[in-house]
Amino acid sequence: MSPSRRDFLSAAAAGLTLPLLDGSRLLRVEGTEQASSPTVVASRRPSDGYDPWIEVDPRALQANAREVGRVTGGRPVMAVIKNNGYGVGLERAGSALDDAPEVVGLGVVKVDEAFRLLDAGIRKPILLLTRATDDEAEALVRQRVRMAPYTDDDPARFAALSRRIQAPVPVHLYLDTGMSRLGMPYHRARPWIVEIANEEGIRIDGSFMGFTEERDFDLEQLRRFQELAEEVRREDGISMGPLHAASSNHVTFLPESYLDMVRPGLMLFGAHVAGGRDAGTVELTPAMRVRARVIRVERLREGDSVSYGRNYIATEPVWVATIPVGHSDGYPRQAVEGCRILIGERTYPVIGAVSASHCIVELGRDPEAEVGDIATLMGPDHPDVHPNELSERTGRSVYDILMHLSPGIPGREWSDATREVRSPPASSVGPPG
Repeated sequence: MSPSRRDFLSAAAAGLTLPLLDGSRLLRVEGTEQASSPTVVASRRPSDGYDPWIEVDPRALQANAREVGRVTGGRPVMAVIKNNGYGVGLERAGSALDDAPEVVGLGVVKVDEAFRLLDAGIRKPILLLTRATDDEAEALVRQRVRMAPYTDDDPARFAALSRRIQAPVPVHLYLDTGMSRLGMPYHRARPWIVEIANEEGIRIDGSFMGFTEERDFDLEQLRRFQELAEEVRREDGISMGPLHAASSNHVTFLPESYLDMVRPGLMLFGAHVAGGRDAGTVELTPAMRVRARVIRVERLREGDSVSYGRNYIATEPVWVATIPVGHSDGYPRQAVEGCRILIGERTYPVIGAVSASHCIVELGRDPEAEVGDIATLMGPDHPDVHPNELSERTGRSVYDILMHLSPGIPGREWSDATREVRSPPASSVGPPG
């Protein structure tokens, strides 16, 4: 793996060496640097194979951002791309949304995610929605990342950081209005906000909160947030900057929460929150396909069984196909409870058991699939493989379906035109994780 900008700067400061892209290392010889012999020789990966892959459609990500802008009356979008970019891949999602005019910034929930976006050359502002160490915060702020203060010591920490870097520290104030996860509790936030506003080295670029997604209490949370912003404006002459609160759930269900900016995640990747399709207001396109190639086609005899537990026993001669995707790749074990996989123009039921690295589909009396055929386990090409349909049939949150895809599955650009397929009803299973 190539060194990141953060690794390079840290190593340079410590006088260490770093590997080059070909696996060699820089050696210092009499004040000069030269490359040693490579320690690792990377093999060339064929452009196509049987292993699973993810195809990413940047156009769908951008179209979904446009749709969010349309639904919210032109509000700017702070795109949350946490947890491996909802399965798409952090850098791939970031690069696509970096080019979307509606997107004014990218939100992440891990310090490493912020560094990775910087290493990927993202140009738009990045908002770090968590705490960083002093050293991490300094490295990030020097590269235009916005911090999200929420603790009592943050005014002093960021003021000291400003003095070290001789520049203002841009922040979005993180308020806790009832979630009790992160954020400065709203009921004691006013003097803290005044303290931050009075620090010359801190610049308030916005303020935000998170909802519990309990409808009645969400309205109470919103009231607390807006009243706090109005109070500090009226009594202290302080602007909390653009206010943002609406996640994908609230873009769909709570227009009152749109405020000055919206902060969706899931819907940008083409999935609907629970019940979202029933609202009939948002048209989204899944931004990826999960695919692999068929690696075995075989005819079962009557009485033959399939996979662990012998949950499937053929009642007549039938053809089956094996696909090299399993629960270690993030394909849910529960897929045998009704999920189907697209091969060619037809979908086939998943049978037996989803093992760590394989799943099996029943083809029927005739072998209409061959070894090497592309199998689509999730994507926009057929309602049966839409991510919300997988959610519905497995009883798992669509958030889990996307976020639990293995980051180790390689990604590639969309390989062919996507047919428009009407989205199925969204899953009604559970809140997001």
